[in-house]
Amino acid sequence: QVQLVESGGDLVQPGGSLRLSCAASGSIFGINTMDWYRQAPGKERELVARITSGGSTTYADSMKGRFTISRDNAKNTVYLQMNSLKSEDTAVYYCRYTDYLGAYWGKGTLVTVSS
Repeated sequence: QVQLVESGGDLVQPGGSLRLSCAASGSIFGINTMDWYRQAPGKERELVARITSGGSTTYADSMKGRFTISRDNAKNTVYLQMNSLKSEDTAVYYCRYTDYLGAYWGKGTLVTVSS
């Protein structure tokens, strides 16, 4: 089992920045992928960014250039730096951990972008 705890969600004005964190604990396997997803009200959950244990990254097109995913393998923590936030970035942001045994989700952290 793997437990994921997200943090860092907040109310921020348009154009502002936030940094989300997701700490993983439990049976962490050395080769894994950690993702950030988000789900806005009334919409399906969508992939925001992905990072492998080797450091390779993938971004959704709408987040490229504004969001940066990173990880600290020693701390089993993944980060999402979000800049130039827009109202349409308002969503619950979820962390997902995947290895050869399966996938695990965190409970999410709410990001609200509003003036």
